[in-house]
Amino acid sequence: MIRNCWNGLALVIGAGGIGRALATTLSATVPELDVVLCGRSLQPSEGWPVDVESPESLLALQSRLLADSRPLRLVVNATGLLHRTSSDGAGMQPEKRLKQVNTDHLLASYAINAMAPLLLAQAVEPCLARSRPFHFASLSARVGSIGDNKSGGWYAYRGAKAAQNMYLRCLSIEWARRFPLSTVLLLHPGTTDTALSRPFQDFVPPQSLFSPERAARYLVDVLLAQGPQETGSFLAWDGHQIVW
Repeated sequence: MIRNCWNGLALVIGAGGIGRALATTLSATVPELDVVLCGRSLQPSEGWPVDVESPESLLALQSRLLADSRPLRLVVNATGLLHRTSSDGAGMQPEKRLKQVNTDHLLASYAINAMAPLLLAQAVEPCLARSRPFHFASLSARVGSIGDNKSGGWYAYRGAKAAQNMYLRCLSIEWARRFPLSTVLLLHPGTTDTALSRPFQDFVPPQSLFSPERAARYLVDVLLAQGPQETGSFLAWDGHQIVW
């Protein structure tokens, strides 16, 4: 792609390990971009406060973008939920069998892993223009692939990621008509040493466990290599297609 197409504002949504590494890597790799890290509890010195599960927060983000003179060039969603702990016993873990499936956990996973990326796209859509290139990328996961599923389990996470894949595939088709220079991507970062994956790393070979910085370098390389012809793709960290 033409390098000068990458001028403008870039948002990285999600201030976890991969999100922070992506913001740093994008800033270093494409200095023409003004990269802003966004997250729920960020201080003004760190970036913009954005809660993708809050309609009010997404509306505030939209208003802020519309008032900003910089063209919106890139949005990367790096949010996700696999597990959580809670002192009141309301925590959640990936399910190993059907009897562990819980309605609240299904809904919680769906809200952040499926709905949030689509609603984020809805929030930024008024800032797009037919004549301006724009990339929207969201972190998915290989375990969200129906065709690649050989082990089962993890109902809430797998199902929500699969739903996100369908949502953004639909979005890519709509935006290809309305914003022909747009590119919508689903990206699998590989198993990365973050709080999300840490309880599940015991059987991951050391060479297959990426640092957030390494994962971010791979993801940025893949992202920068895609254009409108690849919109709607589900890609791994090495650029290879993942089956739906």
